[in-house]
Amino acid sequence: MARKNEGCAVGIDLGTTYSCVAVWQEQQGRVEIIHNDQGNNITPSFVAFNDKQRLIGDAAKNQAATNPENTVFDAKRLIGRKYSDPIVQKDKRLWPFKVIPGDGDKPMIVVNYKGQQKYLSAEEISSMVLSKMREIAETFQGKPVRNAVVTVPAHFNDSQRKATVDAGTIAGLNVMRIINEPTAAAIAYGFDKGIRSVGERNLLVFDLGGGTFDVSILTVKDKVFQVKVTAGNTHLGGEDIDNRMVEYFMEEIKRKYRVDINGNPRALRRLRTACERAKRTLSSTLTTNIEIDALFQGIDFCSSITRAKFDEINMRLFQECLETVDNCLNDAKMDKTSVHDIVLVGGSSRIPKVQQLLQDFFNGKDLCKSIHPDEAVAYGAAVQAASLCEDIQNIPDLVLLDVTPLSLGTYTTGDIMGVMIPRNTRIPVKKTEVYATVYDNQTCASVKVYEGERTKASNNNLLGLFSITFPPAPRGSPVLVCFVIDENGTLSVSAEDQTTGNKNQISITNSRERLSAEEMSRMIEEAKIYEAEDRKFLRKAKAMNSLHDYVYKMTNALKDKYTRSKLSLQQRLNISTAITKVTCLLDDDNHQVDVDVFEDYLKELESLFDQIFSIND
Repeated sequence: MARKNEGCAVGIDLGTTYSCVAVWQEQQGRVEIIHNDQGNNITPSFVAFNDKQRLIGDAAKNQAATNPENTVFDAKRLIGRKYSDPIVQKDKRLWPFKVIPGDGDKPMIVVNYKGQQKYLSAEEISSMVLSKMREIAETFQGKPVRNAVVTVPAHFNDSQRKATVDAGTIAGLNVMRIINEPTAAAIAYGFDKGIRSVGERNLLVFDLGGGTFDVSILTVKDKVFQVKVTAGNTHLGGEDIDNRMVEYFMEEIKRKYRVDINGNPRALRRLRTACERAKRTLSSTLTTNIEIDALFQGIDFCSSITRAKFDEINMRLFQECLETVDNCLNDAKMDKTSVHDIVLVGGSSRIPKVQQLLQDFFNGKDLCKSIHPDEAVAYGAAVQAASLCEDIQNIPDLVLLDVTPLSLGTYTTGDIMGVMIPRNTRIPVKKTEVYATVYDNQTCASVKVYEGERTKASNNNLLGLFSITFPPAPRGSPVLVCFVIDENGTLSVSAEDQTTGNKNQISITNSRERLSAEEMSRMIEEAKIYEAEDRKFLRKAKAMNSLHDYVYKMTNALKDKYTRSKLSLQQRLNISTAITKVTCLLDDDNHQVDVDVFEDYLKELESLFDQIFSIND
């Protein structure tokens, strides 16, 4: 694999609920999962806004119950989608934050930040999470990080993949490659087990995360990771399991207390947090309690749920997972016995019932649980990132043969989808097809490029279109259409009139769905402003904390008889006056007070404190 990028590169698993970042450690010859400022290897994909600052990660999630309307999560479920999408309409009813239609039916998230209403796209929220992951990596590395491999669900369409690249650009990252999450997990498993040296093996990667579900079957031999087929659901995961638990307990609250908490964002957020905690607990115990003081209208809610009831509530979701596994095997034309290893990835794969059903499906075959389900995707992305950098040594060159997640084709007569590249075709790939003009003296042909699995072309996703002109010709004149997908997944389509040699082509950028250059520039500038405001807030907070500390020390010093005896009356008066001014400043509403004011007061107190120390010395 050719290496073109210079400098440090990281792998980022941009998850629906949690994100993770990893880097290849050249000296140790291994991958390091990087912990955040809380010491955790995974960071919540949460962004919150209040009157003072923007919060990302653990800090944002920890205050979600008190500020639900301005705490944004699940942005990955919006990225690359339309507001009118039925999935978006269903999800928005469960979110405490507001989502409205923007230009071009783009979903926009509405929050209040420093007293102003802000309209943010899913790309902007995702870019904030990515900037947090970059910051975590830079703190660990001690140097700037600009290059990254970012993972996406295998079934993300073209719009969602390119929107993810946009989010990386806004965050100041050069996204070297977008790779599928199950593929990254397979790389991690391959490196962890060293299976490159024990012949060809078929892996089935079962990736059930917070918001998406993917199944991929790969063949691994030596340093070649070849994806055979992939299937999945971009809207099935731990969040859906939490939603079902929330609905179950909402009904219980209605039945017991005859109240509906559905319209109260704070109560819903607290209930959701309790359900998420209960879900995790039920992975290791048979029953757990949910206790929430003053949940709604003074009600102290207390209930319990057994693992059996949890399984019953979510059985339909678990069965959908198995149906996807079965479809994947059928697409690969493989029998269950042909699968050598079943690799579990994603936090929701820890659920005992999911593991039991999957094991029963494969006739009791042991499941591979050796790699960390929350970290495997970032691990594989870090290996891929290192392999793309020319100045990193001790990393074996990988041959990564991925596949197209959706079929690609053109509009043909009668609104029929003329499939050129079927889904699960290995990339890079080049396919050509000869089409014919449909009427006499035709001088122009339009080529519409679609992705999707529907027979009717217009029911699929339109990626782009272009036209080719030629002299009047009889019906049936040949036009050669060529589809090319490179190793980065970029699609180019060309058409050539074989009679005259006239040719036209398009590189699919999906500009209808992607951010415009102006929007991208605006968001990049806004991201810089947010970072500057965060740094300013941190300066102010540090200055205020130091002022509190000096006031405490100097107040105690004035109470000390020996110190007071050494100070002149004027000095004691100056110190008392300074303490009073600073105390008033700290006690008042100081949102509008500039950070320089606090730092000036801090210098004054430092000078007075030095006088006290010089006397005591």
